[in-house]
Amino acid sequence: MFVLETVLTDGIAQLSYFVGDTETGRAAVIDPRTDVEIYEELARKHGVSITHIFETHIHADFVSGSLSLSARLGTAEIWLSGENAGYQFPGNVISDGETFDFGGFLLVARHTPGHTPEHLSFEICEAKNPDRPFAIFTGDSLFVGSAGRPDLLGGDQTEALSEDLYRTLYDYYLKLDDFVTIYPGHGAGSACGADIGDRLCSTIGYERRTNAFLKFPDLQTFQEFVINDAPPVPWHYPELKKVNASGPEVMDRLPTIRALPPDKFRKVMREAGVVILDTRSMLAFGGGHVSGAINIGDRPEMSAWVGQLFDLDQRLLLIVDDDKEVEQVQRLIVRTGHSRFAGYLAGGMKAWEVAGLPMESTRQVTVEELREMQISEGDFTLLDVRSPAEWESGRIPGAQHQFIADMRDRISGLDKAGRYITYCASGYRASIASSLMQSRGFSDVSNVPGSWGAWKAVGYDIEKPEEATV
Repeated sequence: MFVLETVLTDGIAQLSYFVGDTETGRAAVIDPRTDVEIYEELARKHGVSITHIFETHIHADFVSGSLSLSARLGTAEIWLSGENAGYQFPGNVISDGETFDFGGFLLVARHTPGHTPEHLSFEICEAKNPDRPFAIFTGDSLFVGSAGRPDLLGGDQTEALSEDLYRTLYDYYLKLDDFVTIYPGHGAGSACGADIGDRLCSTIGYERRTNAFLKFPDLQTFQEFVINDAPPVPWHYPELKKVNASGPEVMDRLPTIRALPPDKFRKVMREAGVVILDTRSMLAFGGGHVSGAINIGDRPEMSAWVGQLFDLDQRLLLIVDDDKEVEQVQRLIVRTGHSRFAGYLAGGMKAWEVAGLPMESTRQVTVEELREMQISEGDFTLLDVRSPAEWESGRIPGAQHQFIADMRDRISGLDKAGRYITYCASGYRASIASSLMQSRGFSDVSNVPGSWGAWKAVGYDIEKPEEATV
């Protein structure tokens, strides 16, 4: 029996796939993530052996788990593109059109460049109909409602890759049958494509009729659209490209993290290269935290924000709400390449508090308080830390835009002695921003729980871009 399972990695919106045949007992994994136990669990669930691991391309937004999965299983070979590839670790080379027989179904490799030069997609065909695919793993070439961005390798390659992407979409995908199901490498929320749709799969026919990337009459207008419409490139993408090309560290288990009592924690936090990551909720962090800590809450999107804000060689010192959550938090962190841990605060902030050690707080301003402050005080700067696209779609009147991703290395144009209030869509990124500012010497920073969502929910006025320029 044919089996296909989609593995969604929340936070980075990455999609990997497990596909197999229970009759022959053979299976493959496409684009595995770092923590690979889930694929072994799926193999046991279906009573098959993973014999093949396929990479569609060199990934930029997460650390590939191919080497770790191969080492863990001992039964699976890694297969990599041989087309303009930059892989620096051993693997079997795949050529365009190469076919892999799993019994009742075949996987056929297709060179689909554009997002990257080496990019592969894999058609799924019944063994009895080898020339008529019924589905395809598209990697980062074609998404639901979008397509892969061609600008991640730098401006000198963007034009050529955008032309490759056009040929891939128009000369390959649009020539497939309407009924062919597409299984992409990412879902909504990934920066690997612009405005990726919410559904995890689609069909060629549906995309033909609805996907804006498939509606351009010529290459030039397509290039203008695909280059100009792309979201900002996250800082860590080029770094993860290098990691995945050279061969990620084999991780057969999560790294050991030392449990540190408050006095030892305080000593370690002063060591060079150490950053304090407080993973509690924004309200808990606001109530009291260790000076210098950065608040990135324990939610799936933590993976992307840790990758975005911290260097790979920095050592992370963790504060969690409960010691039992250390492994869960660590799992999210390693997905974007961070495997250096200086330890965690044993007993959490309660232990720090009982030890009588100093704490800072961050004021939480409700939207009602913010509105009243705008009317009665006005001696503060309201910072909108959302993305440029969110900012352009509408904002709180009087706000100044300060995209949080641009705060990574420096916070320019702001007086550290000033008074600031940060907001985002929900408060999550606002708390990251306010904690970054506090850690760098800003003396009066608050953030808004609920943020833009709460502001709209209570019906306060909003400002549109055209209104701001009148």
